[in-house]
Amino acid sequence: MYLALKHTHITFAALSILFFALRGFWMLSTPEKLQQRWVRIAPHIIDTLLLASAIALTFTISQYPFSDAWLTAKLIALFAYIMLGTIALKRGKTKAVRTLALTMAPLCVGYIVWVALNHNPQPWLV
Repeated sequence: MYLALKHTHITFAALSILFFALRGFWMLSTPEKLQQRWVRIAPHIIDTLLLASAIALTFTISQYPFSDAWLTAKLIALFAYIMLGTIALKRGKTKAVRTLALTMAPLCVGYIVWVALNHNPQPWLV
């Protein structure tokens, strides 16, 4: 069960990141593509399944945010990623602000992956 959940979580994380990158590319090159119905709906489906698999994993491994530091760090970095993502794709007032947010968001993703692999909120110390 654990491996199936883990691989499901990784798959939806990869889909979420790839689709974010695609939408970021479209924001810079052809912003009208962001208005397509499927483009507006797909991220919600992918991210809901990603969150559901994350919650299932926390119960499976009996480790939880706010009691396990590495999961708390991942959650905080996820919120930062979400904020940067909304700035990059929706809320940024100028293209320069959106581009900056778009380039910073992968730093959060990298940190999340690094923490997930090391189960340590300070993986650079490992």
